[in-house]
Amino acid sequence: MVTQIKEYDSTQAIAEGLDRQLSETKSVLGENLRRLDEIRTLAEKSRKIREVVLKLSGKKATTENQNEIMVGTLNIVLDANPFHELTAIEAVVRSHQERLNVLQKVRESLKWLDQLGDTEGLNFTVVENEGIPEKILFKLS
Repeated sequence: MVTQIKEYDSTQAIAEGLDRQLSETKSVLGENLRRLDEIRTLAEKSRKIREVVLKLSGKKATTENQNEIMVGTLNIVLDANPFHELTAIEAVVRSHQERLNVLQKVRESLKWLDQLGDTEGLNFTVVENEGIPEKILFKLS
């Protein structure tokens, strides 16, 4: 988590920054959803092939994951298959959806800023966590 302090000279600039974050998050989420659909199709084909091969060979599926290695806090997947990729992209999509929800709630909470009108003589210090405003300090300049 990266926390930053940003200075703004108007409430409009705060709103524009938040709108930019919303737009970027929606764009990335859309790209990841398209990718998720492609991978999901590939994973389903792979699952069906695996089931047929296992059934024809009379073997049982193993749940043991010998191709995953933990290095410190990093999980390394060797010889990744479509299911590994599907799981990874699903996690990314969930993360972006959560971010989008938080950004939308913050933007809705800041609607009153749009009604402030002339803010000449005021500066705004905004504490942001991962680009999401958490605190706004009004300061006289």
